[in-house]
Amino acid sequence: MEFPNQESESSNSLRKNGRGKIQIKRIENTTNRQVTFCKRRNGLLKKAYELSVLCDAEVALVVFSSRGRLYEYANNSVRATIERYKKSTADSSNTMSTSEANTQFYQQEASKLRRQIREIQNTNRQILGEGVTNMQMKDLKGMESKVEKAIGRIRAKKNELLFAEIELMQKRELELHNANMYLRAKIGESERAQQQMNMISGSEYEQQQQQQQHSMSSHTYDVRNFLPVNLLQPDHDHPYSCQDQTPLQLV
Repeated sequence: MEFPNQESESSNSLRKNGRGKIQIKRIENTTNRQVTFCKRRNGLLKKAYELSVLCDAEVALVVFSSRGRLYEYANNSVRATIERYKKSTADSSNTMSTSEANTQFYQQEASKLRRQIREIQNTNRQILGEGVTNMQMKDLKGMESKVEKAIGRIRAKKNELLFAEIELMQKRELELHNANMYLRAKIGESERAQQQMNMISGSEYEQQQQQQQHSMSSHTYDVRNFLPVNLLQPDHDHPYSCQDQTPLQLV
């Protein structure tokens, strides 16, 4: 049997060496018991929430404190989970294993999906006008209204696409028209520049021709101005002069 001072010394040694193993028994101290209850309750609720989210499990948690207060958590409903529990435990003789339960669940889901597929296929055939011989007048009118509404939506979507395409083509046409006008202006400018160049070259050629003609006219001369006088008149002093020499005549 340990005395109180020995218990305090052992608890102090546990605190010094780290957190020791807690004995699972009722806590006698009311304050400590209430604090431990709050901590463990919050941790338990957190674990239940994590289990339901991570594992997609149906979890229901019910906790009553020592004072009778209720704390609960359920991702679906506590009542629904309890009813499911009662239903699954009602017949203990027909308890199935987990694999058998999963197999039955998937079989039910598969039959439900097959039924939905058949209904959709029948509806599609009826929309196409097939298998309507056995339908009543009320069903035929309902199908007709559905088809008209569907046709209206399809036509509205078609008109929307057509208008968008027309707007796009008009915009493209305007862009091509502007590009065409720009190219025409460029071609006109180039033609005018070429004409100006031709006119300038022609005027320069005429000026050169005129300058050449002017230079040729300025350089024309009379040969008689450059002939020596002694060729036109007889030289009596020259020993080879002849009195009857015919004077040179320029033609």
